[in-house]
Amino acid sequence: MPHEAISVFDMFKIGVGPSSSHTLGPWRAALRCVDTIRAKGGLDQVLSITVLLYGSLAKTGKGHGTDIAVMLGLCGEDPVTIDVNSITPKIQQIQNSQQLLLGGEQALRFILPDHLQFLHQETLPFHPNGLSFLIELKNGEHWSETYYSIGGGFVVKEGEDKNAQQQVDLPFPVNTADDLLHWCMKTGMSVNEVVMENEQAWRSEEATRSGVLNIWHTMRDCIYRGCHTKGELPGGLQVRRRAFDLNKKLIQQNTYTDYSSWIEAIRKGGHDFKYILDWVSCFALAVNEENASFGRVVTAPTNGAAGVIPAVLQYFIAFCDGLDDEKIIRFLLTASEIGSIFKKGATISAAMGGCQAEIGVSSAMAAAALTESLGGTQRQTLMAAEIAMEHHLGLTCDPIGGLVQVPCIERNTMGAIKAITASQLALQSSPDYAKVSLDKVIKTMWDTALDMSSKYKETADGGLAIHIPISLPEC
Repeated sequence: MPHEAISVFDMFKIGVGPSSSHTLGPWRAALRCVDTIRAKGGLDQVLSITVLLYGSLAKTGKGHGTDIAVMLGLCGEDPVTIDVNSITPKIQQIQNSQQLLLGGEQALRFILPDHLQFLHQETLPFHPNGLSFLIELKNGEHWSETYYSIGGGFVVKEGEDKNAQQQVDLPFPVNTADDLLHWCMKTGMSVNEVVMENEQAWRSEEATRSGVLNIWHTMRDCIYRGCHTKGELPGGLQVRRRAFDLNKKLIQQNTYTDYSSWIEAIRKGGHDFKYILDWVSCFALAVNEENASFGRVVTAPTNGAAGVIPAVLQYFIAFCDGLDDEKIIRFLLTASEIGSIFKKGATISAAMGGCQAEIGVSSAMAAAALTESLGGTQRQTLMAAEIAMEHHLGLTCDPIGGLVQVPCIERNTMGAIKAITASQLALQSSPDYAKVSLDKVIKTMWDTALDMSSKYKETADGGLAIHIPISLPEC
């Protein structure tokens, strides 16, 4: 079997909400298209660009901000570094002036909806999340680029061998959970140690540690910001932020001035079950409310499921003595490896597999990471991931109005709680008696994805999306 090398920084990407497949992916596709134009002769040779959105990108693209992402990408804006407060005025300027600055350099006429079209009835065969860039040059030449946003911010160009992008020889190649367990048993290393050894095929251990901590700092800042921002989410559903009020209620009279003193204030509240449960929900809500507001988040492994892993990691930090850089690094390394196995064996795209591919995968990743962090064996770690996914099988993706809000935000709280429960079950169990392996549940998830109706794959054509309709602005 060919080996797909996936780094921790492929699974965890810093970007902008609300969707990794519908926002970050198209954004990156637009950036790649701009790079291709530069390589083919220069931005100043372009007369016009028309963007065509297909399938799920067309059907729920408005609610996911796909149009916004594409325009920002064409302007050369970086989703990792862009000031999120500048997004709205930048888009308004494009709409008002009917032009954008291609690659940040060349003024180009760009009229909505002429130059950005939502083709609701057309789907490209390779993947539901397809988009094409039709480029017309001043000399009369025409050519096109087609990309697919395959989940988690990953982008594949039509005709491109995705495995060719990752020609890296790893000391411990892993395609399946059995592969991972083999290396753990052969070497005696934990999951996170195997991952760290593999990461050195790309960069130094010091660079990996620094990068993973940067991922955590982005997650941490997102949680803290979400817990301290009130108001209403954009998009037309009039969903009120809840993390702010819940944080205020739970913290009671305890005072704090920054993240560290906030954690201390949280700990002062004790370890009552209901109290901890409420905090885990608060952490998850905070992240996904930020995500729904075009805030800066980390795909974990997607934007729609971005709250699960940070919430469980924050639980580990606040209630299990996990506030230590080394413990946090190990947690995220383990989580990333479980996510990469799901991506290789199934999918992390809701447009391909429903919400089981997002919330389910993130819950499995968090469950495994927490289990290893709490002293679980390698087999218990994999068992926890299996338990978490087993109880997300068949979960549909049916966002109301195509927005990553209802039921998406609450589902992150459910995924986080299930991850903690799965971890506790695994820690109190012997894998010798397990009936279902992680590889078997991944195969089952993929079979379920193939059987699932397209109505429940991020198209807003079924489920809650049609029973609670809203009117969104015309494209």
